[in-house]
Amino acid sequence: MTDTTQQDGVDVILREWRAVRPDLDCSPMAVIGRLSRASRLLERAVKDEFARHGLEPWEFDVLATLLRSGPPHVLTAGQLSTAAMVSSAALTNRVDRLVDKGLVDRQVDPAHRRRVLISLTAQGLRLADQVVEHHLANERRLLEHLSDAERDQLTALLRRLLISLGDSGRQPADT
Repeated sequence: MTDTTQQDGVDVILREWRAVRPDLDCSPMAVIGRLSRASRLLERAVKDEFARHGLEPWEFDVLATLLRSGPPHVLTAGQLSTAAMVSSAALTNRVDRLVDKGLVDRQVDPAHRRRVLISLTAQGLRLADQVVEHHLANERRLLEHLSDAERDQLTALLRRLLISLGDSGRQPADT
């Protein structure tokens, strides 16, 4: 059951709009505003958790992408760029920094000399494995005020919204 006695920041904004422009239907702001504010608050909480492990969110994103690729935890630069949703130039910079920290290796693919392979080092694998457990515990904590049924409902609604916005989950093939 939804608690309508408590107010959030979006309620204040909507009340102000109703006062100055009662002719407008501001109901989309109720959804978009809350998604935006929730995104910022969640990103801050996630960033703080990664900082406790000496990582930036983008660093964990690269490490986690390699970890979830499964053994031997190697992806081409193109695959990693697509999975991380960043340009190849941004990925090059990120990989350079992770190589300097000893968390990933970069090698030319012996089977295809124009392709670069990115892999987790032993240190990167240990760190990613450890941090993912803390990350999931943090995410559980962030969602603890929602029941399982509410989380399932929110998941379904957000999936539907993302699909309607063009997020197909399909990634282009690596060239």
